[in-house]
Amino acid sequence: MSPLSLFAVVVRQRQLILQMTRREITMRYQGSVLGLVWSFFIPVLMLAVYTFVFSEIFKARWGEGGDSKTQFALILFSGLLLFNFFAECINRAPSLILGNANFVKKVIFPLEILPMVAVGAGLFNLLVSFIVWLLFYFIFFGLPPVTILLFPVVALPLVLLTLGLSWFLAALGVFLRDVAQITTVITTTLMFLTPIFYPATAIPERYRFLLHLNPLAVVVEQARGATIFGVGPDALLLGASYLGSIVVFWLGLAFFQRTRGAFADVM
Repeated sequence: MSPLSLFAVVVRQRQLILQMTRREITMRYQGSVLGLVWSFFIPVLMLAVYTFVFSEIFKARWGEGGDSKTQFALILFSGLLLFNFFAECINRAPSLILGNANFVKKVIFPLEILPMVAVGAGLFNLLVSFIVWLLFYFIFFGLPPVTILLFPVVALPLVLLTLGLSWFLAALGVFLRDVAQITTVITTTLMFLTPIFYPATAIPERYRFLLHLNPLAVVVEQARGATIFGVGPDALLLGASYLGSIVVFWLGLAFFQRTRGAFADVM
C-alpha cells in the first residue's frame, strides 16, 4: 500500500475510525460507577505508587531533582506516560484480528484500521495522562518551560513506531498464538531497560551507547528534556527516530497487507 493509498483509506474511513475509537474508549469503562473518571484516576494512582516505591523504599533520587519527591514524581511520570502508551498498544496488538474475527469474513471491511483504532484509544489515554501531569506540574512548579510545545514533535516517532509494530503483531498473532505472551515479556523488559525510573547518566558509560538502539529510550529522554528541563531535542537523534519509525511503520503495514489474505483460512 502506497502512502497515497493509506491516506485515502484514512480519509474515506475517518468516521468509522473515530466511531470505533470512541467505542473502544467507552467500552473500557462501561458499567463502572466512575466511568471515564477512571482514565484520570488511574494515572494519579500509578504515579503515587511508583513514586512511593522508588523514592521512599528504594531511596531513588534524580540528579537534577535533589530530594524533591514532587519533582521526582513528575520526572518519573513524564517517562511512564509514554511507555504506558507503547506497552498498552503493543500488548493488545496480537489479539486485534483474533478478537474481531467477524470482520475478517467481510471483504469490504478495512482490517488495517483495527490497529489504528487501538492506537487512537492509546493516544486518548496518553493525552489524559499528559493533562494530569501538566496539572500537577502547574500546581507545584507553575508554568512549564516553553520547550513543552515540542512534546508532540518528540512523541510522534513513538506513535509511528507503535502503529507499525501493531500492524505487524496483529498479523503475526493470527498465525502464532504465542505472540501475546512474548510481547508482555518484551514490554516488561523494556520498561526497566528504558531510563524511566533512573536518569540515563546512571548507566555505566561503556553501556550508554545501547540507549541509542532503544527507540523508547531516545523518545523518553528527549520528551523529559522538553517537558521538565527546558532542553530542546537533539536534531540528529530526533531525525534518526523519525527515519527508523517511518521504516517500521511502512514495513509493518506491508507485512499486514501481504498476509491479510490468509487470515480467513487460518481462523
